[in-house]
Amino acid sequence: MNVGVVGCNGKMGRLLIEALLSDEWQKQGLVLSGGSAQTVESETLNCFMTENEEELFERSDVIIDFTLPQGTATHAKLAKKHNTNLIVGTTGLSENDFNDLKDAAKDVAVVYSSMMSPAFNLMQHFVEFVSYRLGEDWDIELCDIQSRYEVNAPTDKMKALGKAAANGRSKALSKVAEYNRCGHTGVREGGKIGITAIRGGDTPGTYHAMFLTQGEYVEMKHTTTNYKTCAKGALLAAIWAKDKDPGFYSMRDVIGL
Repeated sequence: MNVGVVGCNGKMGRLLIEALLSDEWQKQGLVLSGGSAQTVESETLNCFMTENEEELFERSDVIIDFTLPQGTATHAKLAKKHNTNLIVGTTGLSENDFNDLKDAAKDVAVVYSSMMSPAFNLMQHFVEFVSYRLGEDWDIELCDIQSRYEVNAPTDKMKALGKAAANGRSKALSKVAEYNRCGHTGVREGGKIGITAIRGGDTPGTYHAMFLTQGEYVEMKHTTTNYKTCAKGALLAAIWAKDKDPGFYSMRDVIGL
């Protein structure tokens, strides 16, 4: 299966190129068809590269996209045009961007996740399950810790974790979320989901979920120490999507949840 990487000179793009050139993924039937970048003159990646993204889609069975929202919207249209499966890990997508992906999913398999790590998606599943089983007698507090360079709070990954917690109680996150408390807040309101962001240094992405009640609490934690795990998740998604019907899928589908 021919795999193309858009934005191949970015952090995730380079990790994907490195992985696809290794024996590990070639033995699983993945062949690097090339990468696209805004400029290729100074690049030294050992693969076909082009500034013409359409050229890359034409020679690929699946495209992996960790770029920017405006790029992903274009890639969704190209995937639909060229009947190319699409794996997307881009964050910061708008409602219109998601509509473009879902439109492409009428014709091809599209897998989207703000966090491609299989373990993080397993944590999402556990958070939803525990939220459902323990009920509203338990308070839920979520916290994400990121480096000083993270520009969003909460991150898309934290929003996904919050939605999982809210879904467990059949609630909309927008109705129960309580962000970064300050001042005289009064007694904690039952049923709310507290969401806090910490930023500093070069801290790796860490997500905490706490379920607290009188006399005990349960805590879950996921830490990303190397973004190779996200590249691995995206490649697993590409293999999984190969023979799937057109549709809009998530990493939770990929790992069988």
